[in-house]
Amino acid sequence: MRSIDIHAHLTPQCFWKATEGGGAWHTLRREQDARGRQYAVVGGSRSQLPPKARWTPEERLANMDSMGVDVHVVSPYSGFYNYELDTAIAVATSKDSNDEIYQMIKAWPDRFAGLATLPMQDVRAAIAELERAVVQLGFKGAMINDQVNERTLDEPEFLPFWKAAEQLGALILFHQAGDTIVSSRIRRYHLPNTIGNLADRAVTFASLVFGGVMDACPDLKICLAHGGGYTCYGIGRMDRGWQVRPEARVNISQPPSTYLRRFYYDCIVYTEAALRFLIDTVGVDRVVFGTDWPYDMDFDWPVSWVLSLEGLTLEEKEAILYKNLEGLLGL
Repeated sequence: MRSIDIHAHLTPQCFWKATEGGGAWHTLRREQDARGRQYAVVGGSRSQLPPKARWTPEERLANMDSMGVDVHVVSPYSGFYNYELDTAIAVATSKDSNDEIYQMIKAWPDRFAGLATLPMQDVRAAIAELERAVVQLGFKGAMINDQVNERTLDEPEFLPFWKAAEQLGALILFHQAGDTIVSSRIRRYHLPNTIGNLADRAVTFASLVFGGVMDACPDLKICLAHGGGYTCYGIGRMDRGWQVRPEARVNISQPPSTYLRRFYYDCIVYTEAALRFLIDTVGVDRVVFGTDWPYDMDFDWPVSWVLSLEGLTLEEKEAILYKNLEGLLGL
């Protein structure tokens, strides 16, 4: 059975090469600790890179083959969004990352497709790079963060971006980077990721819906990584808020639950019960295969996991593993 992974990242080889021997890649640096672990240093932040992040495309393909993954829809490492840096730096790193993905697609057109990274702190620059990626490089869309320097994506300044994405037919994948909504309260136990990631995705859904973006752009294509986080579980409370609070109805005339099927959701929810709930809530045609490769929170054997789920029909497994993304992205 074919499989297409919407959620697979790239730490570009140009970063690794430029940072050898203490060098810099557009001001970004790399450090190694006493145990040999690699870290990306971006501005004032330092994040660990997994061993597989350094792999060449050939090594990546061998790993995909071992897991039964046919296609990676490749998106750059979210730690390189670089929204907090100067726009010129973010433009340069975005172009380098996107160009490297393009070279992978050229070399292996049956194995790779692309989602761009964009300098979202400058809406005009983000639109320009999205247009270049989709029109010139043949990318399927872009991956962006849940917020841009503490601003949610329903702010009026971002509406031209959404209009451009809609016109281009670009899929926008939401994926967190750095601090999440939980980080300011507690940083222990990996909770900024395991809980904050999911909370951020629910905020993204809610802000785009309550903020009127989905009504302003009716043909917009959005995928919420990690199963949309807490969106589906919390949709009843959102609906209740819309019913009883006038401020929740400022921009929308229908309850938030009517927008659930306007989004796509990857299947990274880790348990069969959670995936069943997601399917039953949004419909199997809105659920797509994703792995979060190559990070430690990914699935060990993702295709095997989906195929092993006794509560899913063969038709549901086929829809998730490849058919939905074949139709959505034309792969």
